[in-house]
Formats: sequence, C-alpha cells, structure tokens
Amino acid sequence: MLLLTIFNLLMLVIKLFTWALILSCLLSMLLAFGVLDPRNRLVWSAADFFNRVTEPVLAPVRNMLPRTGMMDFSPLVVLLVLQFIIVPGLRQLFLLLINHGTASF
Repeated sequence: MLLLTIFNLLMLVIKLFTWALILSCLLSMLLAFGVLDPRNRLVWSAADFFNRVTEPVLAPVRNMLPRTGMMDFSPLVVLLVLQFIIVPGLRQLFLLLINHGTASF
C-alpha cells in the first residue's frame, strides 16, 4: 500500500512538472512574440514562477546540447526523456517490486 502511494506521488509530480514545462514554454513564446506584456505584474509573476520551477532541470540539459542559435531544444529533450524513459522505467520498477513477492523461480 505504501509502495502504491509513493508510485502515485511520483507520477503526480512528473505530471505536474510536465505541465509546468509546457506552460513555461508557452509563456516564453507569448512573451517573445509580444502577445503578453512583461510589465504586467501577473504575467511577470507567472513567467518567473514557471521559470524557477523548470530551470533547475533545463539548465544541465541546455549545457549538454549544442548551441542552436535562438532555438532552445532542452524542454523537448526533457519531455521526451520523461515520457519515454522515466515514466516507463518507474512503471517497470513498480511492477517488479509488486511481483517480487509473488514470483516463483
């Protein structure tokens, strides 16, 4: 039961981080194209919050990727790693831990 709770909590954190990353990218794009005014306190606070949440993960990835000019591919890399490596890996680990006690060799 505790294992299921920990697994669900980890999946929730990953899902929330994924949405924060998507919203951070959208806000960044809207600010860059001038759709949103960065002098607006609410817009600035939201952009600052999402930047502070996602930047600790994006900065190391950004340093590993080659420079591509104005395009930043680090959010795409992080999303792909989360969705195709981390989440399936956690699911497999969870199933392995659940079936460990019932498996017969």
